[in-house]
Amino acid sequence: MMDKLTVALLFGGRSSEHSISCATAGGVLAAIDRDRYNVIPIGITRDGAFVLEADDPVRFALDAAELPEVFDNGTRVRWPESSLSRQLTVSDGAGYRSLGNVDVVFPILHGPFGEDGTVQGLLELVGLPYVGSGVLASALGMDKHFTKTVFQQAALPVAPWRTITAAEWAEAPGMAFAAAEQLGLPVFVKPARAGSSVGVSRVAHLDQLAEAMRVGLAEDSKVLIEAGLSGRELEIGVLQGRPGEPTRASVPGEVRVTGRDFYDFAAKYLGADGIELVCPAALGAGEVAEMQDLAIRAFDAIDGAGLARVDFFLTGDGWVINEINTMPGFTPISMFPTCWLATGYTYPQLIDELIAVALARRALPAALRLSV
Repeated sequence: MMDKLTVALLFGGRSSEHSISCATAGGVLAAIDRDRYNVIPIGITRDGAFVLEADDPVRFALDAAELPEVFDNGTRVRWPESSLSRQLTVSDGAGYRSLGNVDVVFPILHGPFGEDGTVQGLLELVGLPYVGSGVLASALGMDKHFTKTVFQQAALPVAPWRTITAAEWAEAPGMAFAAAEQLGLPVFVKPARAGSSVGVSRVAHLDQLAEAMRVGLAEDSKVLIEAGLSGRELEIGVLQGRPGEPTRASVPGEVRVTGRDFYDFAAKYLGADGIELVCPAALGAGEVAEMQDLAIRAFDAIDGAGLARVDFFLTGDGWVINEINTMPGFTPISMFPTCWLATGYTYPQLIDELIAVALARRALPAALRLSV
């Protein structure tokens, strides 16, 4: 029997998506094959401390009444001192002890200080293999302004937008109002570097714009004012192939919104009414093929690795890419695992594939690796 691999599961973090990351970790802890993997759960508190967490999926279950969280339990996990070691250690009231060598890190982090290239840079510095995109792709995927800029350069369809910084809003708020009028109401105001619809507002009237800017700038120092689109909301999962294999896209899923302005945080995670997730989506074979092709092109455009979820609008004029998520949610109600389950993967098989791809990439010569 093959020796077990040791996976360091990294979750929580300093972003406003802390609890969603914890819920994602709960899903992975429940599904990962314990016959193949030893798991070291490492939580990051809201203050940024790395703590050794309980290996308990129930502890991190998604509960709308009480969202899961990493609390400071007094332990401190230490990363390897150099790229010559893969040993993790932990300190607590009894002193230091070894947690053993780690084969791969699974950083299930959403939002800034985790999904944006920062943790990926840390793992690169100490030479640990990890699941998902590297520093560049993570940073690009996190910043909606630069995502759209790269997509435009790659001739991929995106919604018209204008980026406004906090300084511009403070000095010349008329720029934001002019942008909204030029784009045409309704518009959406979005923090450039946030996820899970945190800080997003729909603006149907100009007198709503100032409050939307306040909410968005509370999450980031710049926001996007984006043209509202009329069409179906569809999402699709992407998996990088192992070396020599092609990148794959799942069957698409659809988000049907009724009785709500948009697919907001409460609808995504708190069981709010007015949302139906349908997978596979009702699309023709040609539409599915075109969506899959665009998703893989988007993944390649940012130099993605491992996995992603690409979100689309299907409008009367065709496909428009809304955004790409380089570390999509793995909660039981998340679209990424749902789409791959409908494509033929089980949840444990999906985790297996992500780990295998991460290890295969790390085994390549440095000059041939992507997204490192």
